[in-house]
Amino acid sequence: MIQNYLARILFMPFSILYGLGVEIRNFLYKKKLLKGVSFDIPIISVGNLAVGGAGKTPHIEYLIQLLKPYLDIATVSRGYKRKTKGYLEVQAHHNAEQVGDEPLQYKRKNRDILVSVAENRTFAIPKLMMANDKLQAVLLDDAYQHLAIVPGLNILLTEYDYLFTRDFLLPVGRLREWKSGYKRADIIVVSKCPPQINEAQKAKITAEIAPLSFQKIFFSYYKYAAPYYIFNGAQRIKLDFNVDVLLICAIAKTDYLTDHLQERVNSLKTLEYEDHRYFTDFDISHLLRNFNAIESQQKIILTTEKDAMRLELHRKFLIENKMPIFVLPIQVAFHFDEGKTFDADIKQFLLDFKV
Repeated sequence: MIQNYLARILFMPFSILYGLGVEIRNFLYKKKLLKGVSFDIPIISVGNLAVGGAGKTPHIEYLIQLLKPYLDIATVSRGYKRKTKGYLEVQAHHNAEQVGDEPLQYKRKNRDILVSVAENRTFAIPKLMMANDKLQAVLLDDAYQHLAIVPGLNILLTEYDYLFTRDFLLPVGRLREWKSGYKRADIIVVSKCPPQINEAQKAKITAEIAPLSFQKIFFSYYKYAAPYYIFNGAQRIKLDFNVDVLLICAIAKTDYLTDHLQERVNSLKTLEYEDHRYFTDFDISHLLRNFNAIESQQKIILTTEKDAMRLELHRKFLIENKMPIFVLPIQVAFHFDEGKTFDADIKQFLLDFKV
């Protein structure tokens, strides 16, 4: 977000024009002058009003783990920053340049489900249905603004520290559309909450968001597991105050992650890049130099699961230089013991779905 007050004033006309364009488009869909497509299988959309960093990937993975024991499911993503075009079914042997980091992560961790990428997700869903005639549900990744598809269930994420209610339209703020867009959501999840929050904090945020009568609101946070070696998931380590960590990441926001690590390791140094960056040879050499400069007997390089998909493109260099890169896995959990309620709402939607 642009912090400088003068810059905010100068860019305000651009935000208003941007918002006007978005509002016209949304109005055309609302009045059926532009028509969204419905499908005869349940579609669950997960997205946010702001650009980046709300935790869509971990929440999609949560839904995958919730549903795949009972249903044949699939995911559809844009495949952001991939270097291919069109519809593509993601395979475990693909790399991030071919299919994007997040879809590859879904497939590597869930090889028994269909994962696809496509710029045109309206086209992708029929392709998935042809690929698996037993398909029972589709998860749409980052599709809250994709009004060309009418989802059966719309899940909106908003970050605890960056609520959409306190934000503004691009480029002054981070919103992709006006705040009123939250009214399309069936479920609102306040994501990336601190590990502990109380009922008063919950009530305050709920009042600020002001969910409509039909909307459910939940509060989620991350649980971190033991890091694993990037090329061998069975090789794990424990983080403690004897370990010095060099963190490399190219994600939208790192505050939540670094706050977690600083409380659990001896020292933390970070190399941060823009979201979804494809690391260059120079970046990897810079990483090695910084790692070698750390004077410690117990030091590691740590990264996120999403970043690991892109770091893997430098596999040969990483192995040749014996760089101890470990990946920190995360899982979504819900505050106030409401995970069971969230799960039940998702399952009820599926049970109630009618063609």
